Amino acid sequence: MAVVPDLRVLLRFGTFRRLLAVRLLSQCADGVFQVALATYVVFSPEKQTSAAAIASAMAVLLLPYSLVGPFAGVLLDRWRRRQVFLYGNLLRAVLATATAALMVTHVPDWLFYVCALCVTAVNRFVLAGLSAALPRVVDADRLVLANSLSPTAGTLAATAGGGLAFLVRLVVADSDAAVVLLGAGLYLCSALASLRMAPDLLGPDLALVRPRLSVALRGTASGLAAGVRHLTEPRRRAAAWALGAMTLMRFCYGALTVMVLMLCRYAWSSGSDPDEGLALLGLAVGVSGAGFFVAALVTPSAAGRLGPVRWIVVCAAAAAVLEPVLGLPFRRGPVLVLAFLLGLVTQGAKIATDTVVQSGVQDGYRGRVFSLYDVLFNVAFVGAAGVAALMLPQDGRSAALVITIAVTYGAVAAAMARFGRR
Repeated sequence: MAVVPDLRVLLRFGTFRRLLAVRLLSQCADGVFQVALATYVVFSPEKQTSAAAIASAMAVLLLPYSLVGPFAGVLLDRWRRRQVFLYGNLLRAVLATATAALMVTHVPDWLFYVCALCVTAVNRFVLAGLSAALPRVVDADRLVLANSLSPTAGTLAATAGGGLAFLVRLVVADSDAAVVLLGAGLYLCSALASLRMAPDLLGPDLALVRPRLSVALRGTASGLAAGVRHLTEPRRRAAAWALGAMTLMRFCYGALTVMVLMLCRYAWSSGSDPDEGLALLGLAVGVSGAGFFVAALVTPSAAGRLGPVRWIVVCAAAAAVLEPVLGLPFRRGPVLVLAFLLGLVTQGAKIATDTVVQSGVQDGYRGRVFSLYDVLFNVAFVGAAGVAALMLPQDGRSAALVITIAVTYGAVAAAMARFGRR
């Protein structure tokens, strides 16, 4: 797909441009806030970071997506979406400012986490609203194109925001609170950008909303339960097994992420100079991202030759063998190679799982099953952080955790291989 010419076509729609501006500013602010939260929890010189604190930060960042996400659409079908962008981003600007204030004052950690949790919870409504509003700003012939490019542009904006946060933290101001205030300013800009659209422009059409709110919320919960029941049908076993395998592999990736964070903070850098560890973390994230990119290139052909289930087996088996070999020395070079490998096999297995679920689930259940998939994906990561918090010492060197993860990968490979043969 020729991205630049396609984007030029979409930008001819004035309302699409305005909605895209709201998305770019909002997701750039998300990237800034998430990096600021992570660096404050892990790399602040005045804090003695623990694996438990990292687990708490991951819960703040991910649990709202899992717990709020399935129900966000019910409310978005009743609230004017332009107003969601306006008041949601204003609320996030205020909450982010409060979070920055809490960073520089001596308050209980739980109060800081509650404030940060509210910022990420509101984010779920804004992101869902941005997707729901797209059909209102482009014609039907270009809707698929808009659905492809707009979220991609938002992801790039979030990545740029994260890079901007690292730059400000390392070069401009050695203060996580200052970075959070930058995020608050971007949230405010996103709110102001939404004022360029009329309040009723983005819908919804309230005349089409039939069920009462309580009925709709109960319907969403029962819909997720129906998705689970659908996966238990004999003909859906491939999708159910793939989801189970992906959940365990996401668990492994989450636990090892916490380990690498602790290694960067204490084992590979001076405790008095956390910026060195921050730079190492940025390198590890970049290397893992390269693995995600390579997975997107090789998975279509590999899964096409082997089949998606066998490709999941290959990914899990490779991780089971190489993870202890590269991880147990706890040295920078091998662990960075491991970060690339885990990025490749985790994303490769996810692409294969997406394919199995899309092809193995009836169309009428796909939305509910993918909502369930999203919940499992994020809860597994948070649960892994909690388990790692119990197993990891302060410097992040835990042979027991590395071996446990290798055994888990091996169990996934063996179970999926057995299922594939059967």
